[in-house]
Amino acid sequence: MTTPPTPDRTPAPQPAAAKRVVVAAPRGYCAGVDRAVQTVEKALDAYGAPIYVRKQIVHNKHVVETLSERGAVFVDELDEVPDDSLVIFSAHGVSPTVKSEAEARGLRTIDATCPLVTKVHHEAKRFAQQGVQILLIGHSGHEEVEGTSGEAPEHITLVEHPADVDQLVVADPEKVAWLSQTTLSVDETMETVDRLRAKFPQLIDPPSDDICYATQNRQSAVKQIAAHSDLVIVVGSANSSNSVRLVEVALESGARAAHRIDKAEEIDPAWLVGVSSVGVTSGASVPENLVEGVLSYLQQQGFPPAEQEQLVEETLTFALPHELRTSRRAARG
Repeated sequence: MTTPPTPDRTPAPQPAAAKRVVVAAPRGYCAGVDRAVQTVEKALDAYGAPIYVRKQIVHNKHVVETLSERGAVFVDELDEVPDDSLVIFSAHGVSPTVKSEAEARGLRTIDATCPLVTKVHHEAKRFAQQGVQILLIGHSGHEEVEGTSGEAPEHITLVEHPADVDQLVVADPEKVAWLSQTTLSVDETMETVDRLRAKFPQLIDPPSDDICYATQNRQSAVKQIAAHSDLVIVVGSANSSNSVRLVEVALESGARAAHRIDKAEEIDPAWLVGVSSVGVTSGASVPENLVEGVLSYLQQQGFPPAEQEQLVEETLTFALPHELRTSRRAARG
């Protein structure tokens, strides 16, 4: 009798994991950025080039380059602006000193400050008028922090990191309030606030959350996609605080790797080796065509078309600055 052959128990090779690309929503332009970019575009339409913009209108290289090609001239300070010129203040806001300098020189101005940043300025002035010391959570050198601090410099102390709280000394621990830059990491900011409250139990909260709704939404959306992504690609510029935070949040939320790029051409092919799932998002100052460029590149590398994961839908819009609304009404006769 023939003995039956021994079954081959070697496991059959498993197919490679199916590739997947997920793009987060919401992403890209927030209402404040959209308003600021439109402000420069409409001003160029209404008044013609050149139009001067103090600092970058928003923190995105592509946006700045595109507006420069149309005739916007970006300067660091007002002394670079010729007399009798029109100057636009960026979305990040400016201090009263800058506004006074523009007025003293007779410069025509349009203020494109995001209304949510303006809200923080008002809170700083109100607390200062009440004799309250303000602990401003933010990054030194950021235009938004400089603008807010300029509203009440003698009342504001900058707190950059949670660890800085231990060294804080205030005149009256019972008259202390906190405010924050609008584009920070929500989790790190609340860690700082918790430490402040432990040190100053009478700490006063702002009347409403200072961190921008769009910053929070984009961080929550990237948390959602990072949990099942080998790699997260964040489109945004290096000086964009909210874009840099998205990379940090992705890594903290389970992504094996996360990288920030300005455009698809900056993707290192080595990032994609051994990667099955890619998450893509963008900072609040990034136009959608840059994200589309990344998704197109991934398809060229053998990845499928992207699926969108929607966290929430954003519907907020802001009206253009009144100077432009007035000029447009005048143009219509």
